[in-house]
Amino acid sequence: MAENHPLLGALGLCRKAGKLTMGFDAVAESVMKGKAFLVLTAADVSPRTARKTNEFCEGLVPCLSMPLTQDVLCAVARKPVGVYAVTDENLARLCEKHLARLPQSEKEETAHGE
Repeated sequence: MAENHPLLGALGLCRKAGKLTMGFDAVAESVMKGKAFLVLTAADVSPRTARKTNEFCEGLVPCLSMPLTQDVLCAVARKPVGVYAVTDENLARLCEKHLARLPQSEKEETAHGE
């Protein structure tokens, strides 16, 4: 089911458009330079990574957890990556919209994964 997740398609579109930054350090730099509009973390990132990501995003950009694991996200990233930044405002809205449409059960699983 996750392979057909609409959020995965939206992230693929971001990557093809050159508007997806991948990896903790690259995302942190993108946030600090004001280029990121949305930061996303995989469902299976470590609690430490999730905490550090939330800390550097606080007050700057929204930081949301996805219901997708790093293995599933390899379809977009080509390697296991847990932190992503969308650097286009409209594409960030698209990703947020797909996250908001999640069934309640997936939202609960994502919240408990952190």
